[in-house]
Amino acid sequence: MNTINTIQKFRVWRQGIEGSLGFIPTMGALHDGHLSLIEEANKMCPHTVVSIYLNPAQFTSDEDLGTYPQKLQHDLDALSRFQVDVIFLPMDSEMYPKGFSTYVQETKLSTTLEGESRPSFFKGVATVVAKLFNIVQPTHAFFGKKDAQQLLIVKKIVNDMAYPIKIISCPIIRKENGLAMSSRNSYLSESEQKMASLIYQALQKGKNLIISGERDARAIREEITRTIIQESKLHIDYVSVAEAETLIEISGSIPNKILVSTAVLLGKTRLIDNFSYSLSSCRE
Repeated sequence: MNTINTIQKFRVWRQGIEGSLGFIPTMGALHDGHLSLIEEANKMCPHTVVSIYLNPAQFTSDEDLGTYPQKLQHDLDALSRFQVDVIFLPMDSEMYPKGFSTYVQETKLSTTLEGESRPSFFKGVATVVAKLFNIVQPTHAFFGKKDAQQLLIVKKIVNDMAYPIKIISCPIIRKENGLAMSSRNSYLSESEQKMASLIYQALQKGKNLIISGERDARAIREEITRTIIQESKLHIDYVSVAEAETLIEISGSIPNKILVSTAVLLGKTRLIDNFSYSLSSCRE
């Protein structure tokens, strides 16, 4: 397992690699969700690269860039259990050199949900993902379904920019109480994580409502909202029932494929979760 810090050195290494290469971009503070992506990459590709880079471009001045968990030794220890050819650990000066002024921005999918609440977030995500794709040149890239909107945007970038990369969507990994794995969960105490598990319970109630035959998007949103607000410390940013591919919010009867998602604040910690549903089959 090699550690490479510069683009030049990585490109030298990449020139000698043949066959498919799986790539998992991360911001560190790795958890079982990240590790499930690496495990899947190991199954599909003879070579695997993991990047660890805390991307400042996706944070605003009032967000948690300065306190975001950084656990490099923990991450290296976790990665040592897998077949990882290279850990790419660039510095800001590599990713955003002096005078950097070129950004990538998706203009449709990124304007709603997380994009509405965090207007510069996806500009930062799209830019760093595009640059990492250019550097790593993977054949496959692995992303979790927890960040459903991000996953759609990455797929759109790959399609629009004609990257020869297959995007692999991987299931949400959860704690026993249902809370979706996230690096930001480390901000929460044990009791707060228990409170946060109500988000998953709420989504499950929404899903069960659909399974029982409910087709009105408003009724589904209301059921999820009612469950979350039972805990006064949970503050809803949004509860969405949207078309799965366009993220257009649904006002009436749900179509065949939908994405049901929510963002909730517990103190200053932002928690997101979702499920996808088709009228022919339910899948998360």
